[in-house]
Amino acid sequence: MAGNKAVVHASVTRLGTLAAMFALLVTAAACGTAGGSSSSSGKLAVVATENFWGSILSQLGGDRVQVQSLIVSPDADPHEFDPTPADRAKLARAKYVIVNGAGYDPKVQSAVDATPVSGRQELVVANLIGVKEGGNPHMWYGPSYVRKVVDQMTEDLKKLDSADAGFFDEQHSTFLSQGLKQYDDLRAKIKQQYAGTPVGATESIFVYLADDLGLKLITPAEYMTAISEGSEPTAADKATFDAQITNKQIKVLVFNTQNKTPDVDALVNKAKSRNIPVASVTETLEPASAKFQDWQSKQLRDLLAALGSAR
Repeated sequence: MAGNKAVVHASVTRLGTLAAMFALLVTAAACGTAGGSSSSSGKLAVVATENFWGSILSQLGGDRVQVQSLIVSPDADPHEFDPTPADRAKLARAKYVIVNGAGYDPKVQSAVDATPVSGRQELVVANLIGVKEGGNPHMWYGPSYVRKVVDQMTEDLKKLDSADAGFFDEQHSTFLSQGLKQYDDLRAKIKQQYAGTPVGATESIFVYLADDLGLKLITPAEYMTAISEGSEPTAADKATFDAQITNKQIKVLVFNTQNKTPDVDALVNKAKSRNIPVASVTETLEPASAKFQDWQSKQLRDLLAALGSAR
């Protein structure tokens, strides 16, 4: 009997040890995902709705962050984009989430609200800038807004990972002084040489940048908003825009190639037939792997060339 008791005691002891080890493993796994860190990389897990904001955040966070962007395809309509179960899982693991706001990506905002995470930081760009729903949501085309977002992202990263605050400050300084240098230089050059030049645009994506460059955007505002939101412009606005092109009242037409309609294509073709240069822009990164500043700088170079060839 004594031998049997010893065997039983030893078995219970081994079971207790195994149970304790299992509990430690579970705790370790939980710690790997708590606080938004990826269990595989140990980096701060970040989700950006759009890849242009994701590109900026990844440069500011460096190797301390793991950024995943939900909208990367140029064919995706952010207004209608509905996060997949996999996207929702990413949001549930994220310690930091960036949403554009202003009605641009409403279903992502709903998904974020439906998956609350303790200690998660959220940046709604429209709230930071002060653009309400119904306003122009294309804030990444406003250079002063981009700067404001860069500053806020850095402060948020420092709150989430205070031990690396100095690193994030260095990344911030490098991004502004080096990363955005060509972008800033091109903007300054266009403003210096072409401020006051009348231009047209097929939609409101170009409004913030035109204002920053000092260009005179004369396309009816309601026309640009309607095209951006996928609705039909009024007959009066169509007639006005058509006349501006026909009579060469604009020197350059700016065209969002990711949002084509038959009417817009007709206007672009008419501009070309009237020898009005056409400069293209896109709503999301082109290519999808590009850095924010490289994408924007290429578009600015194209615009500069178009302005230079206008007659």
